[in-house]
Amino acid sequence: MQHEKVLILDFGGQYNQLIARRVRDLGVYCDLKPHTMSMDEIRAYAPIGIIFTGGPNSVYEQGAPQVDKSIFALGIPILGICYGCQLIANSLGGEVTHAETREYGKSKIDYTQSALFDGIKSENICWMSHTDFVSKVPEGFIVTATTKTCPAAGFEKQGSRIYGIQFHPEVRHTQEGDRILYNFLYKVCGAKGDWIMSDFVEEQVRFLKEKLAGKKVLCAMSGGVDSAVAATLIHRAAGDNLICVFVDHGFLRKGEAEEVESVFRGQIGMNLIKVDVRARFLERLKGVADPEEKRKRIGKEFIKVFEEEAKKIGKVDFLVQGTIYPDVIESGKGVSAVIKSHHNVGGLPSVVDFKEIIEPLRDLFKDEVRKVGKQLGLPDFVVNRQPFPGPGLAIRIMGEVTKQKLETLRDADYILRDEIAKAGLDKEIWQYFAVITSTKTVGVMGDSRTYENVIALRAVTSVDAMTADWARIPYPVLEKISVRIINEVPHANRIVYDITSKPPATIEWE
Repeated sequence: MQHEKVLILDFGGQYNQLIARRVRDLGVYCDLKPHTMSMDEIRAYAPIGIIFTGGPNSVYEQGAPQVDKSIFALGIPILGICYGCQLIANSLGGEVTHAETREYGKSKIDYTQSALFDGIKSENICWMSHTDFVSKVPEGFIVTATTKTCPAAGFEKQGSRIYGIQFHPEVRHTQEGDRILYNFLYKVCGAKGDWIMSDFVEEQVRFLKEKLAGKKVLCAMSGGVDSAVAATLIHRAAGDNLICVFVDHGFLRKGEAEEVESVFRGQIGMNLIKVDVRARFLERLKGVADPEEKRKRIGKEFIKVFEEEAKKIGKVDFLVQGTIYPDVIESGKGVSAVIKSHHNVGGLPSVVDFKEIIEPLRDLFKDEVRKVGKQLGLPDFVVNRQPFPGPGLAIRIMGEVTKQKLETLRDADYILRDEIAKAGLDKEIWQYFAVITSTKTVGVMGDSRTYENVIALRAVTSVDAMTADWARIPYPVLEKISVRIINEVPHANRIVYDITSKPPATIEWE
């Protein structure tokens, strides 16, 4: 099925993935592409609408990202957001001015009549993040929104379906931001809304059945959401021709290894090979304290183990990877800075004899992957599993990883997760976990003196993990968690709660 598509041209802004996610959430397929995309490529893409994203540059700087002005003559609706708005104004003869102070945060905004603001209260709140602003709109354009500091917070060219907005509708702080994007997609672009996850599953299974018929497929199963959904989707199409290798390195949370076996071998009936190499990985990390060195050693050892198992299986036709769309973007698909290079199975293609890599989730965001998982009938505790780093608990232990610390952390983390769920907070909090710090403190247990590593609790709320705020867990819940850990977990004598947001901190400690 050929879906209607919106093209999002990337100018390097921090919220660019959010724009794409919001568009997808509203039922319209979209791709985030570099702003350097040629006019021929844009025509071939055949979008029903184009969105210019925000970006860190000033339009009048030397070397600032630009677009071919002929894009405005295509007759395709265009929406410019933040830098994209300034780019439209600058390209078509308007004026962009450098403000004395940067405007960042919530601002009161007034809307006038416009298809973009249809059904929205005229006095509202938006989210601003800019230094430059449009001080004069191009000839033929009218102003449709204003703030105290932005004389043209919104503008449009009558009859041409070209719109600019200085604020960010994709950010939740903009009240009715989704409605603005909905209006652009449905009222301006004429979208029908044919991006539906149930349809995606049916289409993918049909495509994969044809592609994988009679072929042997190999998948590295981590138990995380991406690999679980990818494997289940492939299994729906390939059946017993799919072989999943689950490497238990010993750094999973309490009960996770058992859950993986129970769900994927027991309930779904996958051909799952579990490799128990916990002692081997622990030995590999002996004496290692640096987090990057831990990651490298775990990654290299994982490849060795998988290679050993792959050799036993022999030649396969396809290797499955749980790559998702943010992995593609963050690995440098657009003009945004390369955040990290992704290789979801740690460099496996160089050591596995296969013909082709298959990535069934490559075009999906994490929330879409979860929806696919639900469509496939995976249990909620798998689909809604919290983000978990590949090296697992090894990088939630500051300093050297030992068997004792792993047991202590596993039990403390389990109690935290158990009490959060019992309090009904598991749907509100984005991520929550325990950390064993490298700081030791004195405690008193009964009549004895103790000297143990401090255990820190971390819980954050977030929409996208790009920014996060520390979760305001009620004091009685925190008290219950602390008391249970101290009473039930050996080598625990002091619990602290991390109240740092991202930024300046990261969500994980290492």
